[in-house]
Amino acid sequence: QVQLVESGGGLVQPGGSLRLSCAASGSIFSDSFMAWYRQTPGKQRELVAAITPGGSTNYANSVKGRFTISRDNIKNMVYLQMNSLKPEDTSVYYCFVRRWGTEYWGQGTQVTVSS
Repeated sequence: QVQLVESGGGLVQPGGSLRLSCAASGSIFSDSFMAWYRQTPGKQRELVAAITPGGSTNYANSVKGRFTISRDNIKNMVYLQMNSLKPEDTSVYYCFVRRWGTEYWGQGTQVTVSS
């Protein structure tokens, strides 16, 4: 059973950076699809960044050029490096993994971008 725990959220001023981490209790296998989502109250849950088993990445247009998703399979970790943060990035960020057709979600970590 895979459990995901996010960390790294917090309060940051516009233009700042944060790195979110997601630790998996089980192994993040090479065939796992991994992603970061975010959800702001009153808005739809949004796919922010994803990385496929083959290593291909995909980003929401709103974060392209600013965010980078990466994975470390030997450490069972997935990361989201967030640079040039904007107030619009304020949200709860969720780690997501799909392994062998089963989906797993983290509990979420709050990111607040404000001066």
